[in-house]
Amino acid sequence: MARSKRLLTPLLTAGLLLLIEDFHAVRHHYALTTEPRFGWLLALIALIWTTTYATGVNEAGLSLGARFARSAAAVGSALVTIALLQLVTASTLLPRFDLELSVITLVPGLAVVASATQRSLTSQGEHERVLALVGNEEHERLLRDVGRRPERVSLLAVALAPADVVPAEGRPAPLEEAIREQRITLLVMNRDAQSYDEVVAQAARAHAKGVRIRTLSLYYDEWLGKLPHSELERIALLFDINELHRPMYARMKRFLDVSLAIAGLPFLVLAMPFVALADLAGNRGTLFYHQERVGKDGTIFMIHKFRTMRASEAASSWTERDDTRLTAVGNALRRLHLDELPQVWNVLRRDLSIVGPRPEQPRYVAQLSEVIPFYDTRHLVRPGITGWAQVKYPYGATELDALEKLQYEFYYLRHQSLGLDLRIIGRTLRSIVGRQGR
Repeated sequence: MARSKRLLTPLLTAGLLLLIEDFHAVRHHYALTTEPRFGWLLALIALIWTTTYATGVNEAGLSLGARFARSAAAVGSALVTIALLQLVTASTLLPRFDLELSVITLVPGLAVVASATQRSLTSQGEHERVLALVGNEEHERLLRDVGRRPERVSLLAVALAPADVVPAEGRPAPLEEAIREQRITLLVMNRDAQSYDEVVAQAARAHAKGVRIRTLSLYYDEWLGKLPHSELERIALLFDINELHRPMYARMKRFLDVSLAIAGLPFLVLAMPFVALADLAGNRGTLFYHQERVGKDGTIFMIHKFRTMRASEAASSWTERDDTRLTAVGNALRRLHLDELPQVWNVLRRDLSIVGPRPEQPRYVAQLSEVIPFYDTRHLVRPGITGWAQVKYPYGATELDALEKLQYEFYYLRHQSLGLDLRIIGRTLRSIVGRQGR
């Protein structure tokens, strides 16, 4: 149901644009599907889908006015792209009247539909009342993670220690009692809770009455988009990694990488003189920064970036948000993500993929591998310019942050697919539009 509601915005875009163009075809007596402009219409639909996702029109917690502004930005940027293509090709790809009517109908339509969809999803999510059978440490971590950009909304109504719901004299079914009193719709059980036969028996009776049951690992996976710290070591080898086990996916992913890298080369060439001029004003030194990173299968490669720190202060320690070593120009490059552009060359060289775990320096990898179980598993796939951890977790610069990011990276390894790759690319574009720097 939730997934079908999220399809309303793209369906509205396609429906309105097809209706507008069909109206034009009927008025001017031609068959829409036989005209070259039909292909451009499909391209415009795909472009607006992309810009709508990138600007976050459907993002939770926005006012109607904010959605209206983002809808205008999404539709406007897509139409400007079409207009520039028309200028370059010196031909009318789509009628001007149709483009104007698209703005008039799509901007308010997208805003209203997205607002109504999110209200419905949030209302539905808040009625997903969760009882978690976890320990104190897991409870604190769960509370924090539920409040941090979940994939699906839920309300953690209550958390109990598994031992507290074991039947005792005078309380034959304490778990069922708690489920009834708290109006629970989803029961989450850690491994300890699953070891009590009396608790499992109560959960089975609750399940028969309509309560959904999830292990802690599955709850994290489905609702939070990560794997819990307590489960990393246990399930590290218990799932396929598509890049390793499905050759077709690996070939398609490489095709996507090369296509996007080639598309990014002109932007790199265009950006270089402007970055060089900016460096002269406030970031004097070499244009590029080169650093060793650990790639697939533990191989060492040299990553390339536009330099963002003072030339005399190389990145000798964890880079922090708003690092004092950043120059004003470098900070702007980071916030616009322009410092990453030279990495399209790394993609073409097969050092990097567009999407994957972010590569770390060799000394940090050695350090983290000693303290974090199965940390090296992330090196089974090609690292990426962007990744699931980057779009889900705020910038971090400590071992604890590395552990948090690893939980998101294991989720990516477990669910690796072209669909997830495209979602990550879309969310990265959204962060660029929102100017969320690192």
